[in-house]
Amino acid sequence: MQAFLKTGFLALLLAAPLPGAAAFASDGQNPKAQRIVSIGGTVTEILYALGAEDRIVAVDSTSSYPPGTRGKADVGYMRALSAEGILGKTPDLILTEDGAGPPDALSILKASEIPVVTIDTPPEGSAIAKKIRDVGHAVGLDEKAAVLADKTDRDLKALSETVAKLPEKRKRVLFVLSLAGGRIMAGGKETEAAAIIEMAGGINAADGISGYKPLTDEAVIGARPDVILVMQSGNHGVKPDEVFALPAFQSTPAAATRSLIQMDGLLLLGFGPRTPEAGRALAAHLYPEAFPG
Repeated sequence: MQAFLKTGFLALLLAAPLPGAAAFASDGQNPKAQRIVSIGGTVTEILYALGAEDRIVAVDSTSSYPPGTRGKADVGYMRALSAEGILGKTPDLILTEDGAGPPDALSILKASEIPVVTIDTPPEGSAIAKKIRDVGHAVGLDEKAAVLADKTDRDLKALSETVAKLPEKRKRVLFVLSLAGGRIMAGGKETEAAAIIEMAGGINAADGISGYKPLTDEAVIGARPDVILVMQSGNHGVKPDEVFALPAFQSTPAAATRSLIQMDGLLLLGFGPRTPEAGRALAAHLYPEAFPG
Protein backbone atom coordinates (compact mmCIF):
# COMPACT_ATOMS: atom_id res chain seq x y z
CA MET A 1 0.00 0.00 0.00
CA GLN A 2 2.80 2.44 0.82
CA ALA A 3 4.37 2.06 -2.63
CA PHE A 4 0.97 2.69 -4.21
CA LEU A 5 0.45 5.82 -2.14
CA LYS A 6 3.84 7.25 -3.06
CA THR A 7 3.26 6.61 -6.75
CA GLY A 8 -0.18 8.18 -6.53
CA PHE A 9 1.18 11.32 -4.92
CA LEU A 10 3.83 11.57 -7.62
CA ALA A 11 1.23 11.32 -10.36
CA LEU A 12 -0.86 13.99 -8.68
CA LEU A 13 2.02 16.42 -8.79
CA LEU A 14 2.69 15.55 -12.39
CA ALA A 15 -0.89 16.15 -13.39
CA ALA A 16 -1.54 19.44 -11.61
CA PRO A 17 -0.30 22.70 -13.15
CA LEU A 18 2.63 24.29 -11.38
CA PRO A 19 1.79 27.86 -10.35
CA GLY A 20 4.13 30.43 -11.81
CA ALA A 21 5.94 27.95 -14.03
CA ALA A 22 7.39 29.44 -17.18
CA ALA A 23 6.50 27.67 -20.41
CA PHE A 24 9.11 28.13 -23.10
CA ALA A 25 8.16 27.85 -26.75
CA SER A 26 8.45 24.33 -28.15
CA ASP A 27 9.67 25.45 -31.56
CA GLY A 28 13.45 25.19 -31.26
CA GLN A 29 15.33 22.69 -33.39
CA ASN A 30 18.62 21.21 -32.25
CA PRO A 31 19.56 18.43 -34.70
CA LYS A 32 23.18 18.31 -33.53
CA ALA A 33 22.37 17.93 -29.83
CA GLN A 34 24.21 14.87 -28.50
CA ARG A 35 23.93 15.44 -24.75
CA ILE A 36 20.22 15.72 -24.04
CA VAL A 37 18.75 15.93 -20.56
CA SER A 38 15.20 14.60 -20.86
CA ILE A 39 12.73 15.64 -18.17
CA GLY A 40 9.33 13.95 -18.17
CA GLY A 41 8.48 10.29 -18.67
CA THR A 42 6.56 10.79 -21.90
CA VAL A 43 9.23 12.97 -23.52
CA THR A 44 11.85 10.35 -22.68
CA GLU A 45 9.65 7.59 -24.04
CA ILE A 46 9.19 9.46 -27.31
CA LEU A 47 12.93 10.07 -27.67
CA TYR A 48 13.53 6.33 -27.31
CA ALA A 49 10.77 5.56 -29.82
CA LEU A 50 12.51 7.89 -32.29
CA GLY A 51 15.82 6.10 -31.82
CA ALA A 52 17.50 9.00 -29.99
CA GLU A 53 18.31 7.11 -26.79
CA ASP A 54 22.08 7.29 -27.35
CA ARG A 55 21.85 11.07 -27.33
CA ILE A 56 20.32 11.15 -23.81
CA VAL A 57 22.82 11.70 -20.99
CA ALA A 58 20.33 12.06 -18.13
CA VAL A 59 16.62 11.70 -17.32
CA ASP A 60 14.32 12.60 -14.46
CA SER A 61 12.85 10.12 -12.00
CA THR A 62 9.50 9.90 -13.83
CA SER A 63 11.26 8.43 -16.89
CA SER A 64 10.61 4.76 -16.20
CA TYR A 65 10.05 3.42 -19.74
CA PRO A 66 11.59 1.77 -21.61
CA PRO A 67 13.74 -0.23 -19.17
CA GLY A 68 16.91 1.21 -20.71
CA THR A 69 16.22 4.52 -18.98
CA ARG A 70 17.40 2.96 -15.73
CA GLY A 71 20.95 3.06 -17.01
CA LYS A 72 20.87 6.84 -17.48
CA ALA A 73 21.96 9.41 -14.92
CA ASP A 74 19.03 10.66 -12.81
CA VAL A 75 18.54 14.41 -12.25
CA GLY A 76 15.70 13.91 -9.76
CA TYR A 77 11.99 14.52 -9.70
CA MET A 78 10.70 16.82 -12.46
CA ARG A 79 8.93 19.16 -10.01
CA ALA A 80 11.96 19.50 -7.74
CA LEU A 81 14.83 19.96 -10.18
CA SER A 82 18.25 21.28 -9.30
CA ALA A 83 19.63 23.57 -12.00
CA GLU A 84 23.14 22.84 -10.82
CA GLY A 85 22.58 19.10 -11.05
CA ILE A 86 21.32 19.38 -14.61
CA LEU A 87 24.06 21.74 -15.74
CA GLY A 88 26.59 19.38 -14.19
CA LYS A 89 25.68 16.85 -16.91
CA THR A 90 27.01 19.37 -19.49
CA PRO A 91 23.96 19.07 -21.75
CA ASP A 92 23.66 20.72 -25.13
CA LEU A 93 19.83 20.48 -24.97
CA ILE A 94 17.35 20.35 -22.10
CA LEU A 95 14.04 18.86 -23.21
CA THR A 96 11.23 19.04 -20.67
CA GLU A 97 7.52 18.49 -20.34
CA ASP A 98 5.33 21.44 -19.42
CA GLY A 99 4.99 21.56 -15.64
CA ALA A 100 8.61 20.92 -14.69
CA GLY A 101 10.02 23.10 -11.95
CA PRO A 102 10.53 24.83 -9.68
CA PRO A 103 10.35 28.10 -11.64
CA ASP A 104 13.63 29.38 -10.18
CA ALA A 105 15.49 26.32 -11.48
CA LEU A 106 13.99 26.76 -14.94
CA SER A 107 14.96 30.43 -14.96
CA ILE A 108 18.58 29.49 -14.21
CA LEU A 109 18.56 26.89 -16.96
CA LYS A 110 17.15 29.35 -19.47
CA ALA A 111 19.76 31.93 -18.48
CA SER A 112 22.55 29.39 -19.04
CA GLU A 113 22.23 29.78 -22.84
CA ILE A 114 21.77 26.01 -23.19
CA PRO A 115 18.67 25.44 -25.37
CA VAL A 116 15.61 24.63 -23.26
CA VAL A 117 12.59 23.25 -25.11
CA THR A 118 9.32 22.69 -23.29
CA ILE A 119 6.75 20.30 -24.74
CA ASP A 120 3.06 20.98 -24.15
CA THR A 121 1.30 17.99 -22.59
CA PRO A 122 -2.50 18.47 -22.58
CA PRO A 123 -4.44 15.39 -21.36
CA GLU A 124 -6.04 14.72 -24.73
CA GLY A 125 -5.61 11.85 -27.16
CA SER A 126 -5.90 14.29 -30.05
CA ALA A 127 -2.80 16.15 -28.79
CA ILE A 128 -0.45 13.16 -28.73
CA ALA A 129 0.58 13.45 -32.38
CA LYS A 130 1.62 17.07 -31.92
CA LYS A 131 3.57 16.13 -28.79
CA ILE A 132 5.48 13.51 -30.77
CA ARG A 133 6.13 15.94 -33.61
CA ASP A 134 7.31 18.64 -31.18
CA VAL A 135 9.83 16.26 -29.62
CA GLY A 136 11.02 15.11 -33.02
CA HIS A 137 11.38 18.67 -34.25
CA ALA A 138 13.36 19.65 -31.15
CA VAL A 139 16.02 17.04 -31.91
CA GLY A 140 15.97 17.18 -35.72
CA LEU A 141 14.01 13.96 -36.27
CA ASP A 142 10.93 15.37 -37.97
CA GLU A 143 10.49 12.55 -40.47
CA LYS A 144 10.66 9.78 -37.87
CA ALA A 145 8.33 11.76 -35.62
CA ALA A 146 5.81 12.20 -38.44
CA VAL A 147 5.74 8.43 -39.03
CA LEU A 148 5.27 7.70 -35.31
CA ALA A 149 2.65 10.43 -34.92
CA ASP A 150 0.65 9.13 -37.89
CA LYS A 151 0.79 5.56 -36.56
CA THR A 152 -0.38 6.71 -33.13
CA ASP A 153 -3.30 8.59 -34.67
CA ARG A 154 -4.27 5.53 -36.73
CA ASP A 155 -4.15 3.32 -33.66
CA LEU A 156 -6.27 5.80 -31.69
CA LYS A 157 -8.81 5.90 -34.50
CA ALA A 158 -8.96 2.10 -34.62
CA LEU A 159 -9.54 1.98 -30.88
CA SER A 160 -12.29 4.61 -31.16
CA GLU A 161 -14.04 2.60 -33.85
CA THR A 162 -13.92 -0.53 -31.69
CA VAL A 163 -15.18 1.29 -28.61
CA ALA A 164 -18.05 2.79 -30.61
CA LYS A 165 -19.38 -0.75 -31.11
CA LEU A 166 -19.48 -1.56 -27.39
CA PRO A 167 -22.81 -2.15 -25.65
CA GLU A 168 -24.73 1.00 -24.77
CA LYS A 169 -24.50 0.30 -21.04
CA ARG A 170 -21.06 1.64 -20.16
CA LYS A 171 -19.23 1.00 -16.91
CA ARG A 172 -18.64 3.76 -14.41
CA VAL A 173 -14.94 3.93 -13.53
CA LEU A 174 -13.44 5.73 -10.54
CA PHE A 175 -9.74 6.46 -10.87
CA VAL A 176 -8.17 6.52 -7.42
CA LEU A 177 -4.89 8.37 -7.31
CA SER A 178 -4.11 7.67 -3.66
CA LEU A 179 -5.60 6.31 -0.46
CA ALA A 180 -3.37 8.10 2.04
CA GLY A 181 -4.86 7.63 5.48
CA GLY A 182 -8.06 6.31 3.95
CA ARG A 183 -8.58 9.64 2.16
CA ILE A 184 -9.63 8.96 -1.41
CA MET A 185 -8.01 11.19 -4.04
CA ALA A 186 -9.81 10.77 -7.37
CA GLY A 187 -9.44 11.96 -10.94
CA GLY A 188 -12.17 14.30 -12.13
CA LYS A 189 -12.75 16.18 -15.37
CA GLU A 190 -9.88 17.60 -17.40
CA THR A 191 -7.42 14.95 -16.26
CA GLU A 192 -5.45 12.21 -17.98
CA ALA A 193 -7.49 9.71 -15.97
CA ALA A 194 -10.79 11.06 -17.32
CA ALA A 195 -9.45 11.06 -20.87
CA ILE A 196 -8.19 7.46 -20.80
CA ILE A 197 -11.43 6.23 -19.19
CA GLU A 198 -13.47 7.86 -21.96
CA MET A 199 -11.05 6.53 -24.59
CA ALA A 200 -11.64 3.01 -23.25
CA GLY A 201 -15.40 3.35 -23.40
CA GLY A 202 -16.00 3.99 -19.73
CA ILE A 203 -17.77 6.77 -17.85
CA ASN A 204 -15.72 8.77 -15.39
CA ALA A 205 -17.52 8.30 -12.08
CA ALA A 206 -15.89 11.44 -10.66
CA ASP A 207 -17.10 13.84 -13.34
CA GLY A 208 -18.52 16.11 -10.67
CA ILE A 209 -15.06 17.45 -9.85
CA SER A 210 -12.23 18.92 -11.93
CA GLY A 211 -8.62 17.84 -11.57
CA TYR A 212 -7.36 15.46 -8.90
CA LYS A 213 -9.20 16.10 -5.66
CA PRO A 214 -10.23 14.28 -2.47
CA LEU A 215 -13.71 12.78 -2.30
CA THR A 216 -15.82 12.34 0.79
CA ASP A 217 -17.21 8.90 1.55
CA GLU A 218 -20.64 10.20 0.57
CA ALA A 219 -19.30 11.41 -2.79
CA VAL A 220 -17.73 8.02 -3.51
CA ILE A 221 -20.97 6.24 -2.67
CA GLY A 222 -22.90 8.71 -4.83
CA ALA A 223 -20.49 8.17 -7.73
CA ARG A 224 -21.65 4.53 -7.94
CA PRO A 225 -18.47 3.18 -9.55
CA ASP A 226 -18.67 -0.22 -11.22
CA VAL A 227 -14.87 -0.41 -11.31
CA ILE A 228 -12.01 1.09 -9.31
CA LEU A 229 -8.92 1.96 -11.37
CA VAL A 230 -5.53 2.43 -9.70
CA MET A 231 -1.90 2.59 -10.74
CA GLN A 232 0.32 -0.44 -10.33
CA SER A 233 3.13 0.41 -7.94
CA GLY A 234 6.18 -1.47 -9.10
CA ASN A 235 5.95 -5.05 -7.87
CA HIS A 236 3.69 -4.11 -4.98
CA GLY A 237 0.21 -3.43 -6.24
CA VAL A 238 -2.61 -2.51 -3.90
CA LYS A 239 -4.78 -5.50 -2.96
CA PRO A 240 -8.56 -5.60 -3.46
CA ASP A 241 -9.00 -6.38 0.24
CA GLU A 242 -7.26 -3.12 1.13
CA VAL A 243 -9.44 -1.06 -1.19
CA PHE A 244 -12.81 -2.62 -0.53
CA ALA A 245 -12.29 -2.66 3.22
CA LEU A 246 -12.65 1.12 3.21
CA PRO A 247 -16.17 2.22 4.24
CA ALA A 248 -16.55 4.48 1.20
CA PHE A 249 -16.26 1.54 -1.19
CA GLN A 250 -18.16 -1.13 0.70
CA SER A 251 -21.59 -0.27 -0.69
CA THR A 252 -20.48 0.47 -4.27
CA PRO A 253 -21.22 -1.78 -7.26
CA ALA A 254 -17.44 -2.21 -7.62
CA ALA A 255 -17.22 -3.79 -4.18
CA ALA A 256 -20.06 -6.18 -4.97
CA THR A 257 -18.09 -7.60 -7.91
CA ARG A 258 -14.60 -6.94 -6.47
CA SER A 259 -13.77 -5.01 -9.64
CA LEU A 260 -10.31 -3.47 -9.30
CA ILE A 261 -8.03 -2.71 -12.25
CA GLN A 262 -4.33 -1.92 -11.81
CA MET A 263 -2.18 -0.53 -14.63
CA ASP A 264 1.27 0.94 -14.94
CA GLY A 265 1.07 4.67 -14.19
CA LEU A 266 3.14 5.98 -17.11
CA LEU A 267 1.36 3.69 -19.57
CA LEU A 268 -2.04 4.73 -18.25
CA LEU A 269 -1.52 8.49 -17.84
CA GLY A 270 1.50 9.31 -20.00
CA PHE A 271 -0.41 10.13 -23.20
CA GLY A 272 2.41 9.18 -25.52
CA PRO A 273 2.97 6.58 -28.25
CA ARG A 274 1.69 3.75 -26.04
CA THR A 275 -1.64 5.41 -25.25
CA PRO A 276 -3.59 3.40 -27.86
CA GLU A 277 -2.19 0.28 -26.15
CA ALA A 278 -3.23 1.63 -22.76
CA GLY A 279 -6.73 2.49 -23.94
CA ARG A 280 -7.19 -0.93 -25.50
CA ALA A 281 -5.87 -2.70 -22.39
CA LEU A 282 -8.26 -0.75 -20.16
CA ALA A 283 -11.16 -1.39 -22.52
CA ALA A 284 -10.35 -5.10 -22.47
CA HIS A 285 -10.48 -5.07 -18.68
CA LEU A 286 -13.81 -3.26 -18.71
CA TYR A 287 -15.44 -5.22 -21.54
CA PRO A 288 -13.62 -8.56 -21.88
CA GLU A 289 -16.40 -9.98 -24.04
CA ALA A 290 -15.63 -7.36 -26.72
CA PHE A 291 -11.87 -7.98 -26.64
CA PRO A 292 -11.40 -11.77 -26.73
CA GLY A 293 -7.86 -13.02 -26.25
